[in-house]
Amino acid sequence: MDDLPVFELGFPGPLRDRLVAAVLDGSKTTTAGLAQDYEIEGKPLPVPGRRAAVIDSAGAPVAVIEIVDVRVVRLDAVDLRHAIDEGEGDESVADWRRGHEGFWHGADYRGWLGDPEFTVADDTPVVLQRFRVVDQTPEIRE
Repeated sequence: MDDLPVFELGFPGPLRDRLVAAVLDGSKTTTAGLAQDYEIEGKPLPVPGRRAAVIDSAGAPVAVIEIVDVRVVRLDAVDLRHAIDEGEGDESVADWRRGHEGFWHGADYRGWLGDPEFTVADDTPVVLQRFRVVDQTPEIRE
């Protein structure tokens, strides 16, 4: 796993721990991030077939995923299937959007961004990824 790019979900802490657990139990097979994050970090958009190491809050790799689909859509175009497959218990796109806006408008994200007033809008580009787990660390498998 050491030679793979890192796949981070949220920021270290309770949210990441819940999201990683959902990846490991198979309930989370999609994720979303803002397109601007890739530009800020100078990273290319993910592509199908790419593998990455999912890390936990301690920075330890816990699984290898393979990206199977990537779409860039407007925030107001996120579909119900994607929202449900994020594995966070959302039953509607409105629920999904409330949760994600809470993250993007939260202190951690705004602090990372360096913009305490940042907000998303209907036309904000969002990168939607679908993935599958291809391996878990031996510690997790036991």
